[in-house]
Amino acid sequence: MANGYFQLFVNQQGTYLRVVRANSGAPEVDAHEIKSYLDNHSIPYDLGTLSQGLSVALSGGEAQALIPLCAQAIRPVHETYKITLSPDKMVATARFYPPSFSKDASAQGARISENEFMRDLSFQNISHGLKNAEIRAFFEKPVYMTDWVVAEGTPPRQGSNARIEYLFNTDINSKPTLKEDGSVDFFHLNNISHCNAGQLLAKLHPEDKGEAGHTVLGETIRPHEVKSLALRKSKHVSISEDKLSMSADVDGHVTLVDGQVFVANVYTVDNVNATTGNIEFEGSVVVLGNVFTNFSVRAKGNIEVRGIVEGAVLESGGDIIIDRGMKGMGRGSLKAAQNVIAQFLENAKVEAGGYVSTDAILHSDVIAANEISVTSKKGFITGGRVCAGSLIQVKNLGSEMGSDTMVEVGVDPTAKVRIQQLQKRVSELNKEIKAAQPILNSMAQKIAQGVRMSPDQIKNIQQMTLDNKARNEELEASFDEMDELQQKLERSGQAQVIVTGDVYGGTLISIGDVSMTVRQTMSYCRFVKHGGEVKMTAI
Repeated sequence: MANGYFQLFVNQQGTYLRVVRANSGAPEVDAHEIKSYLDNHSIPYDLGTLSQGLSVALSGGEAQALIPLCAQAIRPVHETYKITLSPDKMVATARFYPPSFSKDASAQGARISENEFMRDLSFQNISHGLKNAEIRAFFEKPVYMTDWVVAEGTPPRQGSNARIEYLFNTDINSKPTLKEDGSVDFFHLNNISHCNAGQLLAKLHPEDKGEAGHTVLGETIRPHEVKSLALRKSKHVSISEDKLSMSADVDGHVTLVDGQVFVANVYTVDNVNATTGNIEFEGSVVVLGNVFTNFSVRAKGNIEVRGIVEGAVLESGGDIIIDRGMKGMGRGSLKAAQNVIAQFLENAKVEAGGYVSTDAILHSDVIAANEISVTSKKGFITGGRVCAGSLIQVKNLGSEMGSDTMVEVGVDPTAKVRIQQLQKRVSELNKEIKAAQPILNSMAQKIAQGVRMSPDQIKNIQQMTLDNKARNEELEASFDEMDELQQKLERSGQAQVIVTGDVYGGTLISIGDVSMTVRQTMSYCRFVKHGGEVKMTAI
């Protein structure tokens, strides 16, 4: 659609304003713009005549009209324009006005050239973002009294602040776990964010400084300032050479405190109860108080309890140390890959991969791969079953009240269990090898006879061959392990039980595969295996 416009028309009778109506919906000429144009070019006119003529022209049905301005013929008025800058200097527009028209070619105004217009833009310092295609389009096919965008600035590309992406749970809370049946499990709380050595903990996404923009005058517009960040070094964490990632140096738990990542391989709590729930930790755990009944502590490192342990479960990949002992209530248990050290053990089940050291063992099931030492001034073992691989040393053994007390040395309980497991596995492997061998033999014969097989059959043969090879290798390894364990059991003859106080009648003492029941109280004695029997000797 074409907008309305006006043009000066000059002949011998005078000067006129030619008004061309706009197409439907397009803007019509503006009276104020016409007056401004006439005043700027010092063209005389009668305001009343002009206003009346415009009113008639714009309200009539004619496509164009001539409005008389003055009786004299003015000099030619050339094509002109007005350049406007937006307040932010990001857009420059040009509004063009047509040259005056006359039937006498020598008396009509001239058009400006594209080069003249471009030079004028340069003179006005409009140099950035020139719309060359739009400018050329006007000069090829002019449309007057409409705004042509002749230059457009480049806005700045705003950057963004640096941010750190944390790859662990930074919102530690103590909300209990919801079970599948809808009930609440207060023993498992979400209060530890575990990590492993080498685990990626955080990534730094550096700041994006953005890019500067320019006005149509070529002035630089700088983007907003952005904030930079850096990963902060702390104990047990490493930062990559490019400073963009952080990882843990040790197994433990990770926390975010005041914007800094901390990794600890020791987790410290006051008590283990409904406030903490069960604890599972990659490093070591220190309990400053007590571990209450029905709760558990599992750690890959050591577990130290400075109070008392009730009917709870403790499992450690290192040592378990209990300053005030354990009242297991028949349900508590300790399992340490290395040693167990406690003031006393009562009604508990204890298993240690190393030694057990305590002041007293009461009605407990205690197993140690190496030694059990109960040698304090009042040290005693009363009731239950106590087993050690090489030595049990105790002040007083058994009870005057006749409580059933059993001690065993010379047999690593874990070795016995492992031998049984290996024997079962050897039997399974032999059956599997025996079942697969006829099939493999048959296939080998067919191949030797040149029988053609499908790709699937060949693939199955190859897989069966690999499986059978793996079974044979496992079988050989199992035999080797059983031999080693058997030799270990045979060395049980050096095992002994040493009592530095009294051993009471009714106590059962086993060394290796032989045993004896003490008939009467004896003092300061050693029990060893000799001549296929358990013998008592002086210390």
